[in-house]
Amino acid sequence: MNETLPMLAARWAPSALRRHSARVVLWLLLATVPGLASAQLVVQITRGSSAPLPIAVVPFADNVGPATDVAAVVTADLERSGRFAVLARQDLLSSPAPGQPMLWADWRRLAVNHVLVGRVRAAGNSYTVDYELYSVTTGERLLGQSVAASFAGLRTGAHRVADAVYEKLLGVPGSFASRLAYVAVEGRAPQQKFRMVVADADGENAATVLTSAQPLMAPAFSPDGTKLAYVSFEGGRSAVWVQALRTGERQRVSARGGLNDAPAWSPDGTRLALAIASTDGNVDLWLLTLADNSLLRVTEDPAIDTEPAFSPDGQALYFTSDRGGRAQVYRASLAGGKPQRVTFEGSYNARPRVSADGSRIALVTSAAGGYRIGVQELTGGAPRVVTEGPNDESPAFAPNGQWLVFAARRGGRGVLATVAIDSGARTVLSTAAADIRSPTWGRLP
Repeated sequence: MNETLPMLAARWAPSALRRHSARVVLWLLLATVPGLASAQLVVQITRGSSAPLPIAVVPFADNVGPATDVAAVVTADLERSGRFAVLARQDLLSSPAPGQPMLWADWRRLAVNHVLVGRVRAAGNSYTVDYELYSVTTGERLLGQSVAASFAGLRTGAHRVADAVYEKLLGVPGSFASRLAYVAVEGRAPQQKFRMVVADADGENAATVLTSAQPLMAPAFSPDGTKLAYVSFEGGRSAVWVQALRTGERQRVSARGGLNDAPAWSPDGTRLALAIASTDGNVDLWLLTLADNSLLRVTEDPAIDTEPAFSPDGQALYFTSDRGGRAQVYRASLAGGKPQRVTFEGSYNARPRVSADGSRIALVTSAAGGYRIGVQELTGGAPRVVTEGPNDESPAFAPNGQWLVFAARRGGRGVLATVAIDSGARTVLSTAAADIRSPTWGRLP
């Protein structure tokens, strides 16, 4: 079962808010989905843009036989965005490489607007991917670039090609070369195994960075993408840890009071916002400075304040609180003053995450008798529901702010899912191996 829903009703009911430690008990009781040892994530596109841009991606020429089909990775990235309709490979009339003549009449007959061609070359201990993007209408070469990639990192090189095409044609940076982190739970209690997993943005290249017999939750990438902060219950109590992804080195940074939860990085990577419970069980927000392990209190209220997220300028925290009687989103300035309520429409709004440009938040909102992911502009208005439910949770923005990753219930288990905020393209990254929880999105180091 996923970490937050269906616990939300109990967790955020007025009585449960006074017993925040019940989160751990409920989380364990609900985590009973069986799993297998391993499986590959599979992308299923469930909905796309109503007017995608037609493009042809020609198989990349090579004389080294790389195991990765670069053109296929680029194709999958563009299709998953919902903004492109990629011509089927079997419908191509020719397969030019960079520098070779383009038969424009053929491409116009195929009714595509753009053509991407490329080549993969071995270069010492790595690959070089050369690619060119053309306008079919004008015959102009819009891109002519090269990407270096290690032998093991050719998929990442392919994602960078897709990012460049996306940005050139849409004017917005891509996020295909970024990474996801999530918790995978296998087996049934009390013999469950919890794995912290880092994967490419398409779910491939999944690597387990930590395995535990005790619950893991709430992973958060550092701003530079080199570390994860997360909550672990090893030793029988909650603590916040920071782990370097390259070396695996871990450090416990907070094990105070009765609960340490919901780590969120400051934009400069020097502090963590945490939800910490005092000995009486009340939960407030604190700032932890990593250099000296000092704490600064941000909120002090009989209500439960939790699930913090920094504003992009680092000057405020958005968070969930029941101080108005129900779970809603508030904003606390780190300069001081009374927190201000942000959400007013709907009986439940929680787990805010802020887009990189600071223009909107993603959140979990109650809708149609269940829980959906909503997006709300910070200039005002109600959350706009962007997922289908019935139990969606843990939204996180892609680095470019164009997509959200979230956890959804499908077939009685948690799966990774993504939605393109503006085009409405929805994909499911499914696995038969585990119950997926707490996804987050970070950039490459």
